[in-house]
Amino acid sequence: MRGETYRMSAPATPQASRLARGFVTASLVASDQRVLIENARICVSDVVANVVRHARVRELSVEVTVRQGRVVVAARDDDPRRLPWPREAGADDEGGRGLNLVRRLAHASGVTWVWDGLDLVGKQVWFELRRGGAAALSA
Repeated sequence: MRGETYRMSAPATPQASRLARGFVTASLVASDQRVLIENARICVSDVVANVVRHARVRELSVEVTVRQGRVVVAARDDDPRRLPWPREAGADDEGGRGLNLVRRLAHASGVTWVWDGLDLVGKQVWFELRRGGAAALSA
């Protein structure tokens, strides 16, 4: 089963995470995958915030691919030189927990290179959520 794919592009600004959360929510509602919304919103917010903060790009894109019982969300930027790097955040650090949080909530996650022929032109940081997969964070 191939699934449905939804795409959006946005400027790589601080507002992009909010836009991505709304986009992912609408995509999952439209495809009747509401049970995945909470974790998808948390994860997409973190991967998009990393693009805004660390990639040297003006625009980013988010792609949501929905299949029966699972969803893959990818945030793409066109800066292949700056790789996502999970780190251990200290108790007083304001950042540094995003990729670890994504790994905890997602069934799978990773980075895929984007090529144009033989030229490396970007990367996609992606995560997969499944019904009955990783548990939501408790309050």
